[in-house]
Amino acid sequence: MSTRSRVPVLRRLDPFLLAVLAAVGAALLLPAAGAVADGFAVGTSAGVGLLFLLYGTRLRPAEALAGLRDWRLQGSVALSTYALLPLLGLGLAAAAGPLLEDGLVAGLLFLAVLPCTVQSCVVFVSVARGDVPAAVVAATASNLAGIALTPLLAALLLGAAGAAPDASAVGRIVLQLLVPFLVGLLLGRWTGAWVRRHRRPLSVLDRAVVVAVVYAAFSRGVVSGAFAEVGTGELAVVLGCCALLLGAALALTWWLPRLWGAGRAQRTTLLFCGSNKSLATGLPMATVLFDPHVVGLLVLPVIVYHPLQIAVCSVLAPRLARRAGAVDGEDGEDGEDGARAAAAPVPGAVPGP
Repeated sequence: MSTRSRVPVLRRLDPFLLAVLAAVGAALLLPAAGAVADGFAVGTSAGVGLLFLLYGTRLRPAEALAGLRDWRLQGSVALSTYALLPLLGLGLAAAAGPLLEDGLVAGLLFLAVLPCTVQSCVVFVSVARGDVPAAVVAATASNLAGIALTPLLAALLLGAAGAAPDASAVGRIVLQLLVPFLVGLLLGRWTGAWVRRHRRPLSVLDRAVVVAVVYAAFSRGVVSGAFAEVGTGELAVVLGCCALLLGAALALTWWLPRLWGAGRAQRTTLLFCGSNKSLATGLPMATVLFDPHVVGLLVLPVIVYHPLQIAVCSVLAPRLARRAGAVDGEDGEDGEDGARAAAAPVPGAVPGP
């Protein structure tokens, strides 16, 4: 089996991405309003809390502590996620600001301060023959730190765009995200093994919550008229900005580690963990942080960035694997066992597409 076929998204379309796009289409054609919208608001709030409860339950603290030994790599992932990409996002927002609605500018900034993905970036690191344990720790730590850092950075950067979280956002983050996560962490001693054994069916619940959040957010945008003035030109600008952000992030996370003498495996890990942004974490956070009437427009760049990073990284990972095989004197192909290992869920990782 060729290395290229080992990346799941190259063998078939991502069902989760299709579900997200279907939710967008359903909201545009048949948006929830009135009592139905109120029901969705209550349901998605409860679902987001459950999502973070499961995140805490799945985490293995001992594994996380063991993976922190490579402090330079872990620090580089954190700096890329919460310093480098926000700075790139600021530059893009300033350049594209005159061409976009304020809500879309705010969405670009919000995208830039999100944590990285977990499951997909770990799979890419595995396929590309990077440091998988370090990737698990880096992605998990990124999502945990994001509970505090994403709202803080959003408040700092989005103020100029007129969409900064209000003062009550801190309380909502604590009650709806942090408290369930901590409860899950405490329960993990008794329920963690069961949850990890049933990871696949529970991941359907994770994704169903995200799809519901997408539908509710876009429904509010349609009902409030937020999308009425967004034309194809602005969508093209958003797509271009997302492509530039991803391209710059990939280039910098690959070349900058040479400054501290990082090896190929470390650079590969930083490449994927430092450039990917989590749709599964970002959308629920947006519903907690921002006014419901602006969420639909604000999350549009996040939804655009997600398929871009999947498509580009799906091409990069096998190429890096072949290069690694050439350096090691191999043919760059690991066979069926390697394919299954690369696509398998990673124990202890906080899930997220």
